[in-house]
Amino acid sequence: MKIDRLLGIVVLLLGRKRWNATELAERFEVSVKTIYRDMETLGLAGIPVASHHGAAGGYEIMEQYTLNRQLASAKEWKALLAAVKGIASALDDQAYHELLAKVNALLPQAAHEEHARQGEELVFDLQSWGSGLELKPKLALLQQAITESKVARLRYASSAGTESEREVEPAALIMKGSIWYLQAYCRRKQGFRMFRLTRILSLSLLLEGFEPRQSPQLEGLIWRSDWGADQETPMLMHFQPQVKHRVYDAFPNVFITELADGSLQVTGSFSLDEWFYGLLLSFCQHVKVLEPSWAAEEIKRRAQLIVELY
Repeated sequence: MKIDRLLGIVVLLLGRKRWNATELAERFEVSVKTIYRDMETLGLAGIPVASHHGAAGGYEIMEQYTLNRQLASAKEWKALLAAVKGIASALDDQAYHELLAKVNALLPQAAHEEHARQGEELVFDLQSWGSGLELKPKLALLQQAITESKVARLRYASSAGTESEREVEPAALIMKGSIWYLQAYCRRKQGFRMFRLTRILSLSLLLEGFEPRQSPQLEGLIWRSDWGADQETPMLMHFQPQVKHRVYDAFPNVFITELADGSLQVTGSFSLDEWFYGLLLSFCQHVKVLEPSWAAEEIKRRAQLIVELY
């Protein structure tokens, strides 16, 4: 639409960069003649676009022309910019990149100069370690399903290791910690469920649409119970000092007690599923399950299976 293109041109020019007609034509996928007409339209609308000739020529908005930036302080604009950058890096959606350009244009000139001197103060990188590129197509497809209310068919691996085919009505994409989840109405289970994106093994959109349902409120969501996790079990574990850094990565600080010899004791309730047993086994000889005894026996059994494999 022409109005979208005109607004986009104004936002780019507010960024204090000079753009020539060819660059703008390529950016908005129109002809150079169309850009000339757009510049005339902006001039008639009272926007002071200056035209410069020569090799370094192009269009720019006069220095004294600004949008109202008093809606937020410079610090607030920079925080908003950092958040939008993070979203744009995770979601391959042109809308977020356009929003990034608009927010960037509203950042006061003094803040731009400070950024050039000091660099980023706040960075949100929402891509997972090693799996950012793998997740992007899933995120894009699911975002399309949510926007267009399209049914999605997926093959999903549960935490217990079982695979199943599901038809779902996507409702929301959620990042919890550093992990992406899909909240969707599962037709098989007849209710809303959470699906971890890394466990979606295959994904496709159907032509069938759906009427959006009233989904559970995301704020204050009791994540574990909504996922249908198994009953959590109180546990007591002892870790050697060599894995201290990993213990703090894996468990909440309130669960951890440092002992006089440098070792750590972890006390808390956990869902004893395949994922959790795998986590404990990854600590090798540096962890010992003290309670409950049956969980210690299960770790022993799994370790013996590994020994027999070799």
